[in-house]
Amino acid sequence: MLKLFKYISELFYPPKCVFCGKLLRQRPQNDFFVCPKCSASVPRTVLGGERKGNGFTVCYSPLQYKGLVRDSLLRFKFSSRPGYSKTYAEFLFGCEEQYLKGRFDVITYAPVSRRRLRKRGYDQARLLAEETARKTGLPCETLLEKHRNTKKQSGMPDYRAREINIKGAYRAVNPEKISGRRILLIDDIITSGSTLSECAGILKAAGAREVLCMTLASK
Repeated sequence: MLKLFKYISELFYPPKCVFCGKLLRQRPQNDFFVCPKCSASVPRTVLGGERKGNGFTVCYSPLQYKGLVRDSLLRFKFSSRPGYSKTYAEFLFGCEEQYLKGRFDVITYAPVSRRRLRKRGYDQARLLAEETARKTGLPCETLLEKHRNTKKQSGMPDYRAREINIKGAYRAVNPEKISGRRILLIDDIITSGSTLSECAGILKAAGAREVLCMTLASK
């Protein structure tokens, strides 16, 4: 029965590359939906795209936010493609293994507001964090909430405007799971770093020992 369901599912929803949309010959065993061409050519960062920021020690990102990566992430966020998170997590896990392995105790994420969650139907950063956590074997916990809806950061003209836009939009939850812990904070994209800095600062104020960050892409 399971094989029949899988056959019917793939008949109507054949596996496609998350970047170029090309049909794959068969469903990958590890849900890594990337064609050979894109696997070899998607723009990757140099040395994990290491970036520093206020509140967090370091941020690593395996991919560059341009070309097919940008187009794919826009579909993920705005065209109802939550399943992309399984493939993206493979890139995040590889980055974690290379640069952050053994440096954190728990994984969390920069959440969307309730209004945006209702509109989109899912929280893209939470999906990335949960899928990555499954691969690391460490827990993924909700440690922040976005209690105030904000304008899109991508529409802000500069770092200062982004910083003002996001200021005070988040607050800590489950403080007993924050105090004294080394936290890996995950989001989809880092541009100015203002969102990660705001979230990391709140986690530190709630007692986090250290905050490290990771995003799928860096702009």
